Amino acid sequence: MTDAEWAVVRGAFPVPRWLEGRGGQPEAYCHREMVDAVRYLVDNGIKWRAMPADLPPWDRVYAFFRRWRDQGLAGEFHDRLRARCRVAGGRAVEPTAGSIDAQSVKAAASVPSASRGYDGGKKVNGRKRHIVVDTLGLLLSVLVTAADVTDRCAARTLLARLAGGLLRKIRRVWADGSYTGDLVDWADEHLDIALTVVKRTDDMHGFVVLPRRWVVERTFGWLMRSRRLARDYETLPTSSEAVIRWSMSMLMTRRLARHSAAARPRAAA
Repeated sequence: MTDAEWAVVRGAFPVPRWLEGRGGQPEAYCHREMVDAVRYLVDNGIKWRAMPADLPPWDRVYAFFRRWRDQGLAGEFHDRLRARCRVAGGRAVEPTAGSIDAQSVKAAASVPSASRGYDGGKKVNGRKRHIVVDTLGLLLSVLVTAADVTDRCAARTLLARLAGGLLRKIRRVWADGSYTGDLVDWADEHLDIALTVVKRTDDMHGFVVLPRRWVVERTFGWLMRSRRLARDYETLPTSSEAVIRWSMSMLMTRRLARHSAAARPRAAA
């Protein structure tokens, strides 16, 4: 990270328990080095044991990643950055609308058979990433399942998380044709969310940019820039979800650092 990016990360960093007098011991390694190591793994797609020598030992970095995954700190860190990005973009902290979609990716040999499947439509043997993003393309929620889980089935869990979590202001979600059927009525009746399906017309041929749906497709493009997400390498689906949040955190950190650098001369003037 650059110094400007670290300033952004440090401002959104969860406070360790030992600093609040809730037990535990101080970290043995600098937080900046730990975050750099996780970002390096996500961005370059290396193995854990291939961590460069100028970063902390791989087992300590993995312990840091696992602790943040299990305690929900990766999600908390990501959500704080998202709130700052929305404010910097002139939006309210909490979104009221979003887009939902899914992406099937091949799974590595490290993925157990219990959490992988075959997507007959995409002809992919692996896992499926279900995400909801806001109108800026920033991640709101993610769910990783086996590739044979249908979009409608996963959407029930994903939308219920939004309605029952910290994003209760969501009232409209755009989706593609795979989310039609009883899901639309269920979301309206139980979650008070208007699920709007944006369909392709019969006269469309090849790739066509559709209203609202292109936002979530762009987010998948952002995620695929991280080599660790080129396919699914994680043993646990929760680890895959954490890697996705780390990838989006990198994108938002860089965006906020550029925004701060652009605003500094105007403030001085």
